[in-house]
Amino acid sequence: QLAESGGGLVQSGGSLNLSCTAFAWNLDYYHIGWFRQAPGKEREGVTCITPNSGRTYYADTVKGRFTISRDNAKNTIYLQMDNLRPEDPGVYYCATQGGGATMCSMVPSLYNYWGQGTQVTVSS
Repeated sequence: QLAESGGGLVQSGGSLNLSCTAFAWNLDYYHIGWFRQAPGKEREGVTCITPNSGRTYYADTVKGRFTISRDNAKNTIYLQMDNLRPEDPGVYYCATQGGGATMCSMVPSLYNYWGQGTQVTVSS
């Protein structure tokens, strides 16, 4: 099971740091993605990170503002979100990618284990 934390209410331009951790299994070997879903919209990929080299990929809408990282010693993936904008709110999910791909993806259907999500709200 994956568990996200760190969501909350922040003013536009503010920052939040989300965490994703797993209980009873090791995330070291998985591609991990962060996704978000706003009310009435489809879930969209925000960023992902590979397990070994730690290569990262970002959606254009968050590039330069969000940073994904992993701390294998803590079995935790982080999403640092800076300069939050009114279009960033939603429920943020982390997930593990299935299959044996060498690159991570931001396509939700390729991910098989999901957390319950954490709510991010941005006030203008």
